[in-house]
Amino acid sequence: MHKVYADYAATSKHKPPEVWEAMEHYLKEIGTSPGRGGYSLGLEADRIIFSARQKITRLFNGDKQNNVFFSLNVTHALNSVLKGFLKKGDHVVTSSMEHNAVARPLKALEDSGIIELTMVQCTKEGLLPQDEFEKAIRPDTRMIVITHASNVTGTIMPVKEVGEIAASKGIFYVVDCAQTAGVLPIDSKEIKADVLAFTGHKGLLGPQGTGGCYLSERAVQEIFTTVHGGTGSKSDLLTHPDFMPDKFESGTPNTMGIAGLNAALDWILRRGVHDIRAHEEKLTRLFLKGLQELSDKVIIYGPQDAAQQTSTVSINMEGYDAGEVSFILDRIYGIMTRSGLHCAPCAHQTIESFPEGTLRFSFGIFSTAEEVEYILDSLGDILAQK
Repeated sequence: MHKVYADYAATSKHKPPEVWEAMEHYLKEIGTSPGRGGYSLGLEADRIIFSARQKITRLFNGDKQNNVFFSLNVTHALNSVLKGFLKKGDHVVTSSMEHNAVARPLKALEDSGIIELTMVQCTKEGLLPQDEFEKAIRPDTRMIVITHASNVTGTIMPVKEVGEIAASKGIFYVVDCAQTAGVLPIDSKEIKADVLAFTGHKGLLGPQGTGGCYLSERAVQEIFTTVHGGTGSKSDLLTHPDFMPDKFESGTPNTMGIAGLNAALDWILRRGVHDIRAHEEKLTRLFLKGLQELSDKVIIYGPQDAAQQTSTVSINMEGYDAGEVSFILDRIYGIMTRSGLHCAPCAHQTIESFPEGTLRFSFGIFSTAEEVEYILDSLGDILAQK
């Protein structure tokens, strides 16, 4: 039986061999904590973290590698930013296509009476109506938070245009790049974001337990840390360091994971994000065309345009439950997909697939056209049997 992985929006199952080799090398040959000793192996651990910071900065066309901080994942990083910046009386504008990594902390801040929240309704295709978005901005708006691309429909948001709006009004701007880092070109200067939040285990092809943010100089100054502890620096003081990256990196980091992420970043930078994007866009175009030709019983959500979305495609099939199809694809055809609400209930309400959710396919750099054709044939078989 074939084994086809089509859930890259959740995590990149397939990694470059250099990733696990780097992790094994760290465990076997280094195994020490960075920033906690002046001996040679401690310095080698330091170099791994420093190298990963440099590569993230290069990937985002940033200027200062110390403006990168690492965390457990993008959710942890976003919570650090939102709760470390927003204060009583602040107004926040976001979109209805956000992942719960954004929606839940903002809702918690709203429910506790700290902020007022406006969630701009996107179109049924998941597209952001820019006029409506700009109208939602008030004199007391302190922050705009949007996803770069939806994890449900793959819809790519106009982050550059929103950045121009934010910059013109002096509003703090946060972009969730969980679905796009390593997949779409991201230029911190062009987007004009104060925060680019990333996760290591999706498009960046690294291991789970890695993520973080690239911060603007303004963000470095204005975000307060919400986690205090040991940093290996200024240990004679009980006050937490206020310089980067120590400001946001309390405790021992996941050095083994960052070693793997560092190797993955090397691979991505050599391959080129434009090449990765071209490969995934080609597969998405092939898949969308095949779905459209498959049957009128297939409901396709999102833009249905490979140029306007990532490789993530959500569908439903009339007469079938999404979870049922996902189960059949796995057990009978060896195809791994994701069904349900994908931690983004507001997005499903927007595209009118709530509360049942959708069957989601997502491809990566290691996916092939043959796999896409096999998925289409398998869906055709399921429809024929019904």
